[in-house]
Amino acid sequence: MKYILLALVISGALNSFGQTTEAEDRSNILSVMKLQEIAWSANNLEGFMQGYWKSDSLKFYGSSGLTKGWQQTLDNYKKGYPTKKHSGTLHFKINDISKIDEGSYWVMGEYFLKRTVGDANGVFMIIFKKIDGEWKIVADMSC
Repeated sequence: MKYILLALVISGALNSFGQTTEAEDRSNILSVMKLQEIAWSANNLEGFMQGYWKSDSLKFYGSSGLTKGWQQTLDNYKKGYPTKKHSGTLHFKINDISKIDEGSYWVMGEYFLKRTVGDANGVFMIIFKKIDGEWKIVADMSC
């Protein structure tokens, strides 16, 4: 009987190993987004893109249509925001973070770009997925 109890305790410990609470997940996702704000505001677009899944399967949907792939998304950002005066200072306002399933969340919010060439604001919905222990954006819809 004590071996069965010990097996159940060990099994429970192993099953919960590596799992996080939703509050921890949300906090980690917000940390990724805070690093993105900092990188973008320094016109470090490569640093900003570290929050995205570095894969050809990344999807970005915006006013110019669907973009597939990490590199193409970075190239589009570089084209649209070539200098600090174009990228400006980024601030996110998060309106909702909801769990989709184990290891994935959607985030809905607003972005605010304060720029010398004119401010730009909009809304977004992004999907985060935990990949190799890190939270990465796998899909982004911004307008």
